[in-house]
Amino acid sequence: MPPVETENEVRRTVEAVWRIESPRLIAGLAGMMRDVGVAEELAQDALVAALEQWPAEGVPRNPGAWLMAVAKRRAVDLIRRNERYARKLHEIGRALPESIEVDFDAAATEQIEDDMLRLVFVACHPVLAAEARVALTLRLLGGLTTAEIARAFLVAEPTVAQRIVRAKRALADAKIPFEVPEPGERAARLSSVLEVIYLIFNEGYAATAGDDWVRPALCTDALRLGRILAGLMPGESEVHGLVALMELQASRLRARVGPEGEAVRLFDQDRAHWDPLLIRRGLAALGRVDEIGAQPGPYALQAAIAACHAQAHTPEETDWRRIAALYDALAPLAQSAVVELNRAVAVGMAEGPAVGLDLVDAIVAAGLLPAYHLLPAVRGDLLDRLGRADEARVEFTRAAALTNNARERALLLERATPA
Repeated sequence: MPPVETENEVRRTVEAVWRIESPRLIAGLAGMMRDVGVAEELAQDALVAALEQWPAEGVPRNPGAWLMAVAKRRAVDLIRRNERYARKLHEIGRALPESIEVDFDAAATEQIEDDMLRLVFVACHPVLAAEARVALTLRLLGGLTTAEIARAFLVAEPTVAQRIVRAKRALADAKIPFEVPEPGERAARLSSVLEVIYLIFNEGYAATAGDDWVRPALCTDALRLGRILAGLMPGESEVHGLVALMELQASRLRARVGPEGEAVRLFDQDRAHWDPLLIRRGLAALGRVDEIGAQPGPYALQAAIAACHAQAHTPEETDWRRIAALYDALAPLAQSAVVELNRAVAVGMAEGPAVGLDLVDAIVAAGLLPAYHLLPAVRGDLLDRLGRADEARVEFTRAAALTNNARERALLLERATPA
């Protein structure tokens, strides 16, 4: 046992270990108990034990193993105490020892990896509403506290707590099995998982509300989840596509914010501040998509679009014709008016603002995206490029009124102000 550390040092260590180890810990316990709610409670009990014992005894050499050992002992005690778990007790072995010693290296076995994958699919199960899937995923797989999730999404802490409790109850009531979906339903279920991870990332990349334009911590959490999933499902093309998309978009985070926290448009960003390591990682993940050889899905196509931006040293070097072609391929897969709007931007850059404006006006005429602030923002940009400044300012003002993000509103109002 190492020398006893100060209480604050130990608490910081416990928090760091928990953030890293809690997904594996909860996954292993859920595999044992077949109930994610009970698994989280047992994991939390182990966390409390660490907070009580480590300040006095010191941090153990293998803190993850220590947490797993304590949690599994308590799981066995719970099974033995409760007659409802008699059948499970029989299944996992009636002769379980009173004292369980867990080797952390042994814990990192294929079984834990399988349990991790099961936990991913359960936390992101489509029986839950999107906001519940996000909260439960960040709690069980991201290691975030309820307070951290609430701060990240600018939601009251009791609201997040209720979402998590109701999500676990909904999973129990629906008798959702703790298992990886069968091949027949795996594609649809994987789509739900990827959606949750990308929702988390997008809230960090372009916050929908509040005073901050970006929230990098959420992007980091989403990237960590995406990388874990890629390790668990190495043959799934769209998993690597999502990771590539997030890596490439995250590479721009520092350049998206000015010295005073103001929002900076893509065309105005200092590309020297784009992160070359994340770009390399994104391109490598995109290369993995090519190696798998499957038809590119929506995330892989969006990643290819992001790669076009990442590989352009200046805005003028951007291959807008390739981006427009990629959007042509993406549109029928995504079936999304937002994708059509983005396609209009790309076509407007490749073929001229008049062509892009016609596409945007078709979206307006169809009555799509009436409350989406980027629709008037894009229309204003195209009008401005056509020299129709007065009309452009009206559109920027409309866009500013529709956004809930203070930094984005300030940028749009600045564009609405006569030069």
